[in-house]
Amino acid sequence: MLPFTYTRSAADLLCGLMSMRRRWELLFKAGKSDTLTNSSLQVLYPHRVEAEKYTFVDGSFFANANLVDQISQLNAGEKLLSKEGQVIAATLEQYPQKITQLDALIKSAKTKGEAEARKLNRIWDIFSLNDWAIRSDFEWIKKGKVQQAIPDFVTARNEADIFIEEGAELNPGVILNASSGPIFIGKNACILDGALIRGPFGLLSGGVVKMGAKIYGATTIGAGSKVGGEISNVVMFNNANKGHDGYLGNSVIGEWCNLGADTNGSNLKNNYDKIKIWDESTNKSVATGLQFCGLFMGDHSKCGINTMFNTGTVVGVSANIFGGDFPQKFVPSFSWGGSAGMSTYQFQRAIETVIRVFARRHKSISAAEEIVLNNVFKQTEKQRKLFCKD
Repeated sequence: MLPFTYTRSAADLLCGLMSMRRRWELLFKAGKSDTLTNSSLQVLYPHRVEAEKYTFVDGSFFANANLVDQISQLNAGEKLLSKEGQVIAATLEQYPQKITQLDALIKSAKTKGEAEARKLNRIWDIFSLNDWAIRSDFEWIKKGKVQQAIPDFVTARNEADIFIEEGAELNPGVILNASSGPIFIGKNACILDGALIRGPFGLLSGGVVKMGAKIYGATTIGAGSKVGGEISNVVMFNNANKGHDGYLGNSVIGEWCNLGADTNGSNLKNNYDKIKIWDESTNKSVATGLQFCGLFMGDHSKCGINTMFNTGTVVGVSANIFGGDFPQKFVPSFSWGGSAGMSTYQFQRAIETVIRVFARRHKSISAAEEIVLNNVFKQTEKQRKLFCKD
């Protein structure tokens, strides 16, 4: 799931109308959950839970009521598998201090049973499963929320599948068409004049759709994010910006990213062939099996005006891209440049940018966040040696 799991656990990936973690918390009625992940990320997830036994769930699985029921019946030393043989969950008597210890304990646990389960296996699953996930989440996410009436100056089709949360702002000329899937507008979200939206679609709390935007399903715009232009089947994480014209399709955009005006991403090859992308875990191209596949951009990355991205482009964390023509199809984390070549984006300069971006949202970078970004900088040195000119 790189580059998105450089800066978060798999449980904090957004797909549908909520994070993977939030579904588990809602169904388990657990309040907040604890996290055990790899050492480079653990500083973001301090251990809180004290209990007689611990149930560990693979956060890349989609929660559902049947899974929660089966997991709740696990005794200490037992695990639940998917039909494909992947471990969904295990219950243990001790809390291991490292992910490697957890792996060993799960391996020795007794298999209690198998279950049907959907899982995020690769980064393209985030947009490929987003249609299904939005539809699945729609009834859940409405519970306990106050519904706001659709204003008379908004054109709406299939109103039963449109939910506008209290505090959301809609403006004249907006068209909401839920005939092809549900539409959810979150608290304090804003849709400006003349935006055209087809479901399935989710605009989470504080998100903004700019004037005249054209949005096709299945698209999710994360909390605090802003989007304009034309987009189709895109998942944009929280606090990201694509505020201007330009096309983006079948793509995933990380947190705190900014796409300059008239940024365009190709999601279909000219020869209509299936698309390959660069896999950082194996350092080679892998087949997606998809005919439509666009841009994957890790947290804190930016691109300048008129940037063009080829089909299946992967951009790492905190990259800065600019210039004419297409950049390479894999842009390593902490790299700087464009089609003329990439060089290293020095860590301190990158952090200074993060600080300025955060300040615009009245936020400051935490010590833990800076440690994680420094870990990413070190982890991706080999990729920069392969793909950068310095």
